[in-house]
Amino acid sequence: MLSGMRPAVIAALIAAWLLSAFTDAERQPARWAGLVHLPGVVDVGGPRSDGQVVVSGGSRLYLLDRSTVTLMPFAGGPGGYTGGGGDEPYLAVSPGGRVPGAGCGFAPDDVYVLRPSAAEVVRVGADGRARRFARLSGVQSLNGIAFDTAGRFGHRLLVIGHGRGGNVVVAIDCRGQATTVTASAPAMEGGIAVAPPGFGAFAGDLVAPDELSGRILAVRPDGSTAVVADSGLPAGQDLGVEGLGFVPPGFADGGIALFSDRSTPGSPHPGTGSLLALDARSLLGAGVREGDLLVATEGGARTIVVRCSSSCRVAPVAEGPAPAHGEGHLLLVADHPGPPPPDLPVASGLGSAARPLPGTPATYLAAGLSFAAVVAGLILLGLLWMRRRRRSP
Repeated sequence: MLSGMRPAVIAALIAAWLLSAFTDAERQPARWAGLVHLPGVVDVGGPRSDGQVVVSGGSRLYLLDRSTVTLMPFAGGPGGYTGGGGDEPYLAVSPGGRVPGAGCGFAPDDVYVLRPSAAEVVRVGADGRARRFARLSGVQSLNGIAFDTAGRFGHRLLVIGHGRGGNVVVAIDCRGQATTVTASAPAMEGGIAVAPPGFGAFAGDLVAPDELSGRILAVRPDGSTAVVADSGLPAGQDLGVEGLGFVPPGFADGGIALFSDRSTPGSPHPGTGSLLALDARSLLGAGVREGDLLVATEGGARTIVVRCSSSCRVAPVAEGPAPAHGEGHLLLVADHPGPPPPDLPVASGLGSAARPLPGTPATYLAAGLSFAAVVAGLILLGLLWMRRRRRSP
């Protein structure tokens, strides 16, 4: 009977393989399309607790109401946001939550924006008022920002940039205290994100693109790095992988992907000056699942999906307008967000020595207090010694 079934089983397997091959051949990639026009658009983040998305227009911030597809100026009044200094002011929206060991937490919906050439992070409160949150001495420029949403970095704010001796990754707590994760990271910049649980060996790591090599990289809390995957996409300055984002819980029930297409006159990819969008149905039809990583190029917004379990696989899923000049994060928003995945264990220490960056305000304050305590102790000891001398016959 088994030998009689064997040809039928083999025929069924061959038929299934042929059907799969035919379906893959017929499957067309999804296509990014302009959602709203904004020539200076450089990044997008969120969503906030009210569902609105924060958009960086370079010198100004906006809130995107997805139900009406309208942009509303945000934090532009007295004491508000004054711009990113003409650089690429990428941003991250706080999901809220306590920072273990810091005795404080990040308030939900606060926006943290880079001032890249000043090596500063600006905090913009939900009320629209802005102030400097951290200034990183020893760092020449910043080019990436994301919150640790998985917990391995202690729910700190993570920034990447260029230091005096190489590329740096820095973790900043809710008091503005900065700690070096690594000062010898490989080249990387653009939209970065922390991998959720379930993303194979890279769960909880900071994941970042390198446009020059076309690789997707991971930085662990101990400062070590690894290659997640080779994108297989064109690589090079203003051409290679630029933005990435993870597909959130609830996305399968509806949602949208957003990517900034910056107007860049004179570039081989001059941009359309708009916020690009892809709906969940198109991405799901292209084979994307919740928990996957999407990565898009700066030149042309060509997009791949990366799925990691015991190993990582890469597949193309979308194409953008040929002139597109992608910037910043690739943001995915679920219409009806599912429950967030549980936190991963906090790493025992950040970086090889978990050392604070020299020159941050918190570092100077701690050093000043320590010095004052030593001086006060010496003075007290001197007074006690003099008192004993006077009492001696």
